[in-house]
Amino acid sequence: MRIIPAIDIIDGKCVRLSQGDYDTKKIYNENPLEVAKEFEDYGIEYLHLVDLDGAKSKQIINYKTLELIASKTNLKVDFGGGIKANDDIRIAFECGANQITGGSIAVQNPTLFQEWIDQYGSDKIILGADAKDRKIATHGWLETSELDVINFIQEYKTKGIDYVICTDIAKDGMLQGTSNELYAEILAASDVKLIASGGVSSIDDLIKVKELGCEGAILGKAIYEGRIDLKVLSPML
Repeated sequence: MRIIPAIDIIDGKCVRLSQGDYDTKKIYNENPLEVAKEFEDYGIEYLHLVDLDGAKSKQIINYKTLELIASKTNLKVDFGGGIKANDDIRIAFECGANQITGGSIAVQNPTLFQEWIDQYGSDKIILGADAKDRKIATHGWLETSELDVINFIQEYKTKGIDYVICTDIAKDGMLQGTSNELYAEILAASDVKLIASGGVSSIDDLIKVKELGCEGAILGKAIYEGRIDLKVLSPML
């Protein structure tokens, strides 16, 4: 299972939120590149980079941070937040993204998102399935749709999606464990490469989602708050 640390960006700074609430913003480092390099020094190969400014706007905002991290490290970066138009996805790939995560766009403009899957390939496009009470949330989780998360993933699997990041918003940033029942249900319903996100608080949580069959796990606050020591994690990579 791939271990994928997260860096969330607001105003060019590395932050974390709780349950997607922007009012809970906590700045952990004003230099995201410094954080990314630290991850790389511990043997990390992958990075989940989220443009939180872009997520609640209509366009990509923090692409310079992406470009800096991609050019100054060897991390394979999946980038999300504000990818809502052809120019956004072009900029993200030109700035060094290895993969793009689309969430809001997959809900609001499925035709365009399908074009991206067809154009760039299923290995480059990740479906962001962020759920609140099993309903898909959009725009930096500020809005909730009526789409059931299981049905949403199943439909996009038929359209060619392989990679899915699923975040249970109730768990995100709370350090209370992962949504294992939901992940098990998703994996039983769809043959996707599921990346668990939200709630990771310990090495045990990582072991559990690996046993479920998740292809990857994203962790953020557990690292920043010292719940998971990268020195301990490194031998598992």
